Amino acid sequence: MVPKKGLTGRLKELGYRFYNRRAEFIVDARKHFGIKKKVSEFADGRAARTYLVENVKGLGYKEASHFLRNTGFDNVAILDRHILRIMNEHGIIQKIPAHLTGKNYLEFEAALDKFAEKAKVNHSLLDLYLWYLKTGKILK
Repeated sequence: MVPKKGLTGRLKELGYRFYNRRAEFIVDARKHFGIKKKVSEFADGRAARTYLVENVKGLGYKEASHFLRNTGFDNVAILDRHILRIMNEHGIIQKIPAHLTGKNYLEFEAALDKFAEKAKVNHSLLDLYLWYLKTGKILK
């Protein structure tokens, strides 16, 4: 396992911002070995996400949602600047915030829930489609 000092140097070398904090978070996250099994115990992705945000240092709603989507949950939104911009352009949200907080992340996700329900698609498909509309790319 690469020690914190080595991670810090490598992250800096790769051009990551906040490389010291990121290295701390990575080292701290090692104690959560088996987290995929832990979150699979939750029946709901949102409950699993709350667990991750509250228990894994440095993991916010967007990152936790991304992790959960990659492990099989599809009722959580990955709200990035592209998705927020398209939500704003189509009147789903009135304003794009300078910073996403936990509170406004959940508010924007609730607005997207209503849209997803009307469109009869889950967040996985909706996010993928919105991302494609904005970037012209399909990423998994």
